[in-house]
Amino acid sequence: MKIVVAMDSFKSSISTLSACKIIRDTLLSINPKLTVVNIPMADGGEGTAEAMMAAHKGKWIKVQTMGPLQEMKVKAGFAFFLDTKVALIEMAKASGLELLNPKQADPLKTTTFGTGQLIRVAANYGADKILLAVGGSATVDGGVGAAQALGWKFLDSKGRPIGFGGGQLERIAKIIKPGKIDWPEIEVLCDVDNLLCGEEGAARTFAPQKGATPEMVEQLEAGLNHLAEVVKQQLGIEIAEVPGSGAAGGLAAGAVAFMNAKLVSGVETIVRESGLEKEISDADWVITGEGRFDLQSLRGKVVSGVTKAARLSGAKVCVIAGRVELPKKQWQDFGITEAIGLSDEKINLNYAIANTKSLLADAARKFVETHLKN
Repeated sequence: MKIVVAMDSFKSSISTLSACKIIRDTLLSINPKLTVVNIPMADGGEGTAEAMMAAHKGKWIKVQTMGPLQEMKVKAGFAFFLDTKVALIEMAKASGLELLNPKQADPLKTTTFGTGQLIRVAANYGADKILLAVGGSATVDGGVGAAQALGWKFLDSKGRPIGFGGGQLERIAKIIKPGKIDWPEIEVLCDVDNLLCGEEGAARTFAPQKGATPEMVEQLEAGLNHLAEVVKQQLGIEIAEVPGSGAAGGLAAGAVAFMNAKLVSGVETIVRESGLEKEISDADWVITGEGRFDLQSLRGKVVSGVTKAARLSGAKVCVIAGRVELPKKQWQDFGITEAIGLSDEKINLNYAIANTKSLLADAARKFVETHLKN
């Protein structure tokens, strides 16, 4: 019996490496004869570098950058894989919401400049390809900050450089390319398909999570619309209608416009690069999961990517999640055999977050009792 454990992290609770280890250790403590292989997973958000480094033994390159706010300096970095010369950058390390306290969160001011600094250093380090994981951003600046760090200039109607943050986008009158553009191939790992603008765009969908008031949301929406129009007029690039362009406050759109980047599925990339497909080719079960198992889990998150890969091999899928919020028929129709939640009507969410480790072990034991005893 071979079981592959391919867990995502549980936000604010436990890392992907710890989640995989707890489940593996529990399974082997019950039945040492099992073959259990851990493949830590991520979908292009926080934890992606950790998952990839676990799979490929990459090197962490430390870099000090500007933080989400102009006055901040943060100790960031990126993962570098010498054998492939691929760099993996988590934008959240330099421009993430996790770096701010609630009073500092203000997408009119927050910038992706630090992410651009990471891209520049990775290119100079010798990367032939850069994977840009864009989850967890504190920004809604359309990637303009990152472009500024890479030498692009954005001028207002009087020829003056604009400042940092989403509140500056409406001031852009002229875009000036750097003297030389010679960046490596860049792929943006997206876990959403939101467009840059509109009701499900970067501002109206995600800005409130980053500290925006309703008035700020409308200002940011106007700024992103203006940016898209100026990019189309002056660079001849359409970014407003690109699926996924709204990721990370429009950083994905900016990467397309200013870095010639491609937007790709984060989880599908991690599935391919991690070696998961090879490991599940002869597996009986795959155990995957995340903090919340809901409709989004079936639309580009780790659970969906792992399940799709398992279908090709015939392996059964068990989801272990902090909370299961989908009806049984829906996840069964998707190809999932079992779903186990750590919290329910008897165990509240706060208790589950505080006791994730022990509850994960309990869920692994329940899986064994239900599916492996016979």
